[in-house]
Amino acid sequence: MGVSMGRDLSSLERLFYPRGVAVIGSASKGKMGYELIGQMRGGPASADPADQSPGPIADDTTAETPLVFAVNPKAQGALGAPGYAAVARIEHPVDLAVIASPPSTVPAVLRDCGEAGVAAAAIITAGFSEIGNDEAERQVVEAARRSGVRFVGPNCAGIVNTAHGLYPTLETRPPAGRVAVVAQSGAIGGMVLAWAKQYRLGVSKFVSYGNAADLNEIDLLWYLADDPETDVIALYIESVAHGRRFMEALRACTARKPVLVIKAGRTEAGQRATLSHTGSMAGADRVYDAALRQCGALRVGSVEELFDACKAFVHVPAGLGRRVAIVTNSGGPGVLAADRGEEVGLDMRRPGPAVQEALSAFLPGHCALENPVDLTVQGTGDWYRRALLALLEAGDRHQAYDAAVAINVSTPYLDHVDLAQGVSDAAEEIAAQGDGAEGDGRHPGDRRHPGDTPHPRAVVAAFLPEEIVTESAALLEEHGVPNFATGERAVAALSLVSHYEPRSGALHVAEPPLACEAPESVGPMLEPQAMAWLAANDIPVPPFRFAESDEETVAGCRELGYPVAVKIVSPQILHKSDVGGVILDVGDDQAARRAFHRLAEVGTGGDFRGVVIYPMVEDAQEVLLGLSRDPQFGPVVAFGLGGIYTEIWQDVALRVAPIDRDEARRMMGELTSLPLLEGVRGEAPRDLDALADVLVRFSQLPFQYPTIQELDLNPVFLFREGEGLLVGDVRVITDGGRGDTRHP
Repeated sequence: MGVSMGRDLSSLERLFYPRGVAVIGSASKGKMGYELIGQMRGGPASADPADQSPGPIADDTTAETPLVFAVNPKAQGALGAPGYAAVARIEHPVDLAVIASPPSTVPAVLRDCGEAGVAAAAIITAGFSEIGNDEAERQVVEAARRSGVRFVGPNCAGIVNTAHGLYPTLETRPPAGRVAVVAQSGAIGGMVLAWAKQYRLGVSKFVSYGNAADLNEIDLLWYLADDPETDVIALYIESVAHGRRFMEALRACTARKPVLVIKAGRTEAGQRATLSHTGSMAGADRVYDAALRQCGALRVGSVEELFDACKAFVHVPAGLGRRVAIVTNSGGPGVLAADRGEEVGLDMRRPGPAVQEALSAFLPGHCALENPVDLTVQGTGDWYRRALLALLEAGDRHQAYDAAVAINVSTPYLDHVDLAQGVSDAAEEIAAQGDGAEGDGRHPGDRRHPGDTPHPRAVVAAFLPEEIVTESAALLEEHGVPNFATGERAVAALSLVSHYEPRSGALHVAEPPLACEAPESVGPMLEPQAMAWLAANDIPVPPFRFAESDEETVAGCRELGYPVAVKIVSPQILHKSDVGGVILDVGDDQAARRAFHRLAEVGTGGDFRGVVIYPMVEDAQEVLLGLSRDPQFGPVVAFGLGGIYTEIWQDVALRVAPIDRDEARRMMGELTSLPLLEGVRGEAPRDLDALADVLVRFSQLPFQYPTIQELDLNPVFLFREGEGLLVGDVRVITDGGRGDTRHP
């Protein structure tokens, strides 16, 4: 696997598959180096020896596990790992150094590693930039660069590769499986690993990259995209230094396998309030959210949701539809799960006539045959089995559900193991029916298309409370039925699986258009100049006239034809409607003169330059197009409901620019107000094709004119289908290439 998409990943290969590992630091009992050696050799060194597996010994030559060596000034060995005073003195090849020595020693340790031919390191040692010690971290980076050593950390919790028996971490040793966990926070990663062991979720690889002074989430994503041992990636990030490079790596992953992301933290710069509609609505977190969506990643809000989603993606067939049924023995929890299902976008419709008939054939009259199907406390394992099969095996494909959640709220006297057996039997029957198809859909790479048969179906469970149902939960897991803490968490996880769509093709943010010279201007660009600039860049604008006197105003109105709209022109007045700077339906010469003088009064003391005149627009829906710059991701395009209520409704979709037509269409689909544009209650649909074309062109402008910092088109008048659109107002803010606020 050494190279992916033209990138050299050989250092990461040796990070995860080392022939030998040197643990550098004190090997005395109770010290970090001692504990790391214990982890490498079968379990925590502080645990009771009777509870530990023997683990590999230093002269073990099997390919499955690397050799372990202790390195410290005393050449002290530990737990069967021989000791050396320097890495260069180890006779066996060492590819990975796990560094737990004091901060001041780390640069010298890295130089020793370089002399010994070590390619990779995990620097557990803390005390660097996380406490403001940036200079010490710079010295570490420089020493590593000069020595040819790539590293994760410092201030990290180590790594895990279960397939290679590699556990240089102080966190819990997880069972082997298909989920990779990448975490900027060691504590968050450790929590996931502990749950993985407790709830039997298999992990392929774990990396805590800490301060990300060298290798970071971008490098790890490129590596894991092609990792044959990983089917699902769980990522926890607090920030990224290179937004667009991060997006490229993330898109490469999501084209092959699902990536679940927790994004924590906020940036002050990203939340700054600006005078721009776009800037005030495009805070850093919203841009991260847009970037993740644009790359096809699935964002989750908590560690619990992250863990649930990993469990679902491992056990549930890819390509799952959104029609979900609930079978329960308790009404309240079933209703809560159904409510949550609708909230997260699942189709919780009631069973069709054929399904209800099949259910009534064996269920007594007191059972509710809606969705949820309530078996009541009298429900048996056989009832669960038959109900699940009836819901998922309906003869009419259009009545069959894609997935079912079996909820059991148990009490000590109920035979919950019998219920679990019924659920497991149903799941096995459903799985057996899918096994005959080419690519059974159990993994993301097997994703089916909607027309394929048989269609992917799944059974998941929510057996609770945990302290009562331990035995039945274990039975479910043994039969491949994931068990969730609540029905609500089960349907939320199913929703994420159903929403995953592998994104194919290159990410368009990678190759922006070439930069052009900004247009010539003297002082601020006034609205008439800005409108002419837009027209020159293929953004449709209405005919207009600029007037500096009442006589010029009358002449301009006559040329355009009454009625007209007259607007103030002043570099100091940004939101014209707020100050009475817009006069509509001006119908004759006298009204035109009055409009000019009224606007001149409004602009008194505000650098009044004149007025701009436009024909009145009828039967148009107002939308907003905006551009701003994010510190991590650069130019960001916004689209939403426009006009004077933009900030009130906040119905805006964001994307990292530039975008293509498909992405423009996806932006439209995110708006709550989309029905207004598609046509409701007899209203004509709007010209969404023209809008998509303009969004694409608009998103390219900050690359052609790099001095643009913010650009607002609000309102944009969107006409009926086939009639196009026109910009109603424009405002441009640039830095002039010198950090000041000038217009291009």
